[in-house]
Amino acid sequence: MSKVAIVYHSGFGHTDRLARDVAQGVADAGGLPDLLRIEPQQSDFGEFFDRIADADAIIFGSPTYMGTVSAPMKAFMDASARPYFVKAWKDKLGAAFTVSGSPSGDKLNTLTSLAIFAAQHGMLWIGTGQAPGNNDDHSAATDAENRLGSFIGAMAQAANESPDVTPGSGDRASARALGGRVAVAAARWRRGESEALRAPALIG
Repeated sequence: MSKVAIVYHSGFGHTDRLARDVAQGVADAGGLPDLLRIEPQQSDFGEFFDRIADADAIIFGSPTYMGTVSAPMKAFMDASARPYFVKAWKDKLGAAFTVSGSPSGDKLNTLTSLAIFAAQHGMLWIGTGQAPGNNDDHSAATDAENRLGSFIGAMAQAANESPDVTPGSGDRASARALGGRVAVAAARWRRGESEALRAPALIG
């Protein structure tokens, strides 16, 4: 069974709701999700790094604040120098999701920042694998998966309402789909690694 760590910060509960949808997608695909929520002002990430060490994949989640990741997520990223210097996350799979109050909200910059962060750690990136779910200018289609048309990671929009009612069903389904895709990819990656270890070494 593949293990997927979901590392995220949530300021008002909307990212937390998506993180739980991502975890549901991982579980539905046969993986083992491990939710790691970053708390405000958190500076010690030792337990996070220990739990991530056993994971096949890491899915990062952050609200988009002022066009980029939140301060608590950035604190986690900066603290990851510890695993960075020993290449502890090299060849783990990576993915990300984000949410903001408007359809754009510069969410792409947040996902790009997280993808670059993963690349610096030597990780392998997993995108949504979905076509845009809403190409109809005359319909809101809030129940469509990937309605915001993101390829690099899952995007969601949360209005100024309780996380009990927003993000909508389409965005939540997108989060579950991302979790499922990463879990399947991680299982395939783990199986391939096991087969490679069993295969006789080639002498050329």
